Amino acid sequence: MDDVLRTLREREFARLDADGQAYLDHTGSALYPASLVEAHAELLRSGVFGNPHSRSPASHASTALVERARRRVLDFFQGDPDEYAVVFTANATGALKLVGEGFPFTPASRCVLSADNHNSVNGLRAYAEAAGADVRYALLGHDLRVLDIERELAGADRSACNLFAFPAQSNFSGVKHPLEWIEMARGLGYDVALDAAAFVPSSPLSLTEVRPDYMAVSFYKMFGYPTGVGALVARREKLRKLRRVWFGGGTVRFASVQSRVHISYRDAAGLEDGTPNFLDIAAVPTGLDFLAAIGMERVQRHVRALTEHLLGELGALRHENGAPLVSVYGPSGAAGRGGTVAFNLLDPAGRVVDCREVEQAATEAGISLRTGYFCNPGAAEASFELPPDEAKRCYEELAGGDNADAFTLRQFSVCLQNKPVGAVRVSVGVSSNEADVARLVACLASFRDRPAPAPRRSSAQATVR
Repeated sequence: MDDVLRTLREREFARLDADGQAYLDHTGSALYPASLVEAHAELLRSGVFGNPHSRSPASHASTALVERARRRVLDFFQGDPDEYAVVFTANATGALKLVGEGFPFTPASRCVLSADNHNSVNGLRAYAEAAGADVRYALLGHDLRVLDIERELAGADRSACNLFAFPAQSNFSGVKHPLEWIEMARGLGYDVALDAAAFVPSSPLSLTEVRPDYMAVSFYKMFGYPTGVGALVARREKLRKLRRVWFGGGTVRFASVQSRVHISYRDAAGLEDGTPNFLDIAAVPTGLDFLAAIGMERVQRHVRALTEHLLGELGALRHENGAPLVSVYGPSGAAGRGGTVAFNLLDPAGRVVDCREVEQAATEAGISLRTGYFCNPGAAEASFELPPDEAKRCYEELAGGDNADAFTLRQFSVCLQNKPVGAVRVSVGVSSNEADVARLVACLASFRDRPAPAPRRSSAQATVR
């Protein structure tokens, strides 16, 4: 950890050490720096800001804040304002939903998704399927990298509206997919939606070097505050391609009840439903300034070095009999990956330890991490090697009809002969240091030579062959 980041930890994130906490869930959310909260509070204390959908002084002040934020977002990502526009949303999920509901899918279209997409991207398939489009997944190999993206992209009808969507960085495995896929897919007749939510908190991204048609980000994942603000950064010509049936406050220039007509805005305003979150949007430039002052290249080097250290420490954990204590899903090295690491603990006989036991131990040790499948079913299914036919049968048996509200992942695991359906995920960021990693490793080491509890059985498991 260099002196700049060491000082930053002491100044901006002193509450971590003061409270005795280790925060290792940066893929879930970044931690907000103290100065960002203070600067935003001072802005609110000293200003008078009203609903921007007006012409009053307070309204003009709010409009100026929002437009400044748009410019700062484009500046941060080096986007040409003549080519790209910024649509503020509640989060990356909201940004991707705008693409899905407005994209002009037809039965001639193809929608290609990488198998390790977050569910917010997987949801695009619902719009494509509703329009009769051909939906395909690019499957993952053992290291959770896509096997053959060109094969899935090849052969699309170039006269149709086709869409390819993938994460710049997997929120499950930390795999960084090649951003060169964007131009390759566009050359094969696709518009490209890039989920950058897990990538941009610790990696530089320039829209002059890579040019997705649609890019989704969440600002709390970048600098922790404010929550409830994301953006769709889209090429203007592709933004105009989106077609919305619904309209509401802020999205129309004019609407009539008696004539039943409306005139929609054609720019970003046409996609920002209702009053924008103008007070929280005002904090976005300060957050971006915070990252820019550190330097995204420095952040990236820090995260890469810490991830390499973490992976080395996890790999060194062994039981007395020499068996590994940790099984990492995805790449075992730091090359081509970000600071997100998913794994499960194994007992001396190689049986998976329930990830919830690890979570409980971490909680007691003051360590924040995450367990589950992280809204990324494709990467989880590939990691846990879930048999497709049996998984489908168990899902239908446990969640079919009126049973959906009672469905649990634990029941699902038992039905699948106690295969794991969840993992432990730790992720490092700008505020992390080696002491955090050491605390995690000490916590995990407490499971050394501890046998996993006997597998549970249920009536659902008895039907499994």
